[in-house]
Amino acid sequence: MTQTAQAEPAGQGAAQASQRIPLSSSRGRWLIVATALGSGMIFLDGSVVNVALPAIQKGLTAPLSGLQWIVNSYTLLLAALLMLGGGIGDTYGRKIAFQAGLVIFTLSSIACGFAPSIGYLIAARAAQGVGGALLVPGSLAMIKAVIEPADAGRAIGLWAGLSGVTSAVGPLLGGYLVGAASWRAIFFINVPLAAVTLWAMWVHVPESRAEEVPRSLDWPAGLTSITALGGITYALIEQPTLGWGNWMVITALVCTVVGSVLFVWRELSAAQPMIPLSAFTSRTFDGANLATIGVYFTFSGALLFLVLDLQQLQGFTPLESGAAFLPMVLLLLFLSPRIGALMTRFGARPLLSIGPIVIGLGFIWLARLGHPISYWRDVLPGVLILGVGMSIFVTPLTTTVMNAVPENLAGVASGISNTLTRIASLLAVALLGLVVANRFNSTLTHDLNKTALPVAAKVSLISSSDRLADDPVPRQLTSHERASITHIIGDSYIDGYRWAMAVCALLCFASAAIAFSMVRDEEMHS
Repeated sequence: MTQTAQAEPAGQGAAQASQRIPLSSSRGRWLIVATALGSGMIFLDGSVVNVALPAIQKGLTAPLSGLQWIVNSYTLLLAALLMLGGGIGDTYGRKIAFQAGLVIFTLSSIACGFAPSIGYLIAARAAQGVGGALLVPGSLAMIKAVIEPADAGRAIGLWAGLSGVTSAVGPLLGGYLVGAASWRAIFFINVPLAAVTLWAMWVHVPESRAEEVPRSLDWPAGLTSITALGGITYALIEQPTLGWGNWMVITALVCTVVGSVLFVWRELSAAQPMIPLSAFTSRTFDGANLATIGVYFTFSGALLFLVLDLQQLQGFTPLESGAAFLPMVLLLLFLSPRIGALMTRFGARPLLSIGPIVIGLGFIWLARLGHPISYWRDVLPGVLILGVGMSIFVTPLTTTVMNAVPENLAGVASGISNTLTRIASLLAVALLGLVVANRFNSTLTHDLNKTALPVAAKVSLISSSDRLADDPVPRQLTSHERASITHIIGDSYIDGYRWAMAVCALLCFASAAIAFSMVRDEEMHS
């Protein structure tokens, strides 16, 4: 979904005056095409992978933890290295960093498409995250550095519009490819896009860098953030299988604490910190980011389990489940520019407070899902409510984050907000997975114990419960017993799904309260 843009730090300037090019020129237009395609690959990848997860689970016989790692191995590296990736571009050249990220991302995509096992796919997705960390901050930074200042606003608008199209097309394209070919095809679509982007970058886009930035990068901060985020992610994902007392889970939690302490110590003592902690002295900035974490946590985690529900329980095809979210994306594209007028009139605080409440109501509606369902009656209203809520929330978010700090920290503030949205997604998939898995296991065990099914069948079902609604039904049972088990599995998944939606709704309401109590329009810098 829509993310806070990664801006170039104020004062960290740009190409030489002779390198500035007008948007109307051929090179200017190709720059927009190249940057929109590069960042669009990131948006596209995020949307198509979710739609393909049920097919990946079936094709590679993956447990829930495998699906979580497919999503989170990518998000973990992207979130931990995003700010560092922007620094690499500023220091060594934004064009070369963008091209390097594109090559890494594309080669990793090919490796994902040929992955013979779940472990191989997870490793390739992690490599995609490294490439993405170089791609994401480079797009806007190059536009701001290369395009004539008078054309910058229109150029950024074009970039945002073209990138937004991928959010609309992604779920449909992913659903079609999974149904018509295979889940592997969703990773190969990056190859032709990357080829066009690399050619355009090589031929038409000049290099730019922030010459006055010291050539030193905060690698220790990147490593400690990977340690902290990786530790908590591992603990939350693997706990349902290993238990809290397992030495690997305990070690992961210790790594989280140690990594977090070392990260804060490093940022307080570093001459050029990756994330200057001075940015967090603004109450409005802190409130907007806390609300952002809450909203993006709920959005990323809830949609993952809604996709699994639609395909594995309700019988939607991949294309149908991808199309199910199209009205929400269209609402975002249509309403977001118009919400800007409301912000001008009423300020950011009311919108940042109302948006999460509307989103929470959407999750309450979607929590009603049972089985079977009607898309038009049960899913579409919830999707539309989410679209309205996100439109209200995301429109003032970038402006609030950028204007809540002094101008010289505007780019850093944007980068921090972008990073936090990724961290929120990372934790959502892990934590909500923990909620769903524990409720599924509890309900499944309870309901199976009330039946007269053979003990061997019960043991088989419970031992493979980490596959959730994809839990295989033993073939040796009668048709009546198989139907009974299918119903129990469905009820168990719905129980976990509803708990996850309830958590999301409550977190949205808490985010609204945080925004209302902490954001102050009068603190904004003009």
